[in-house]
Amino acid sequence: MFIRFQSPVPGKRGVHTGVFGLMNGLGRSGLLTDAEHRIWRRGNDWFNAAYPDPSAADPDVYSETVNPQATAWFKDTAVHLLARVPPYLEILRSHQVPCLRVESDDPGSVIYEDGVQIVVNPRPAMAYLPR
Repeated sequence: MFIRFQSPVPGKRGVHTGVFGLMNGLGRSGLLTDAEHRIWRRGNDWFNAAYPDPSAADPDVYSETVNPQATAWFKDTAVHLLARVPPYLEILRSHQVPCLRVESDDPGSVIYEDGVQIVVNPRPAMAYLPR
């Protein structure tokens, strides 16, 4: 099973922005309190150190021309990463930024995989299970 946290509404490329994109948008907007900013920065630093960046392995993985719909999903076995998501969700909620948890056993065609995540090109009309 794969897990993703994302906006319920697709963005300009038709992709549902993930939890990191949503948080980065808030963080860069200057809307976070000092405490929220510290949580965001500490969280991003931890995630950057804890798992591989798919773009480092394949610069085209998130290319708007090669893989314009690419989305990343946690493996459900990556419990140490999933446990670090709730503070982001709390901050998003406090700023009225909706973020859904969705699950799928087959979210799309895998274009990148490591021990904790996959990046996929979603299948057309893919139905995910919100939780």
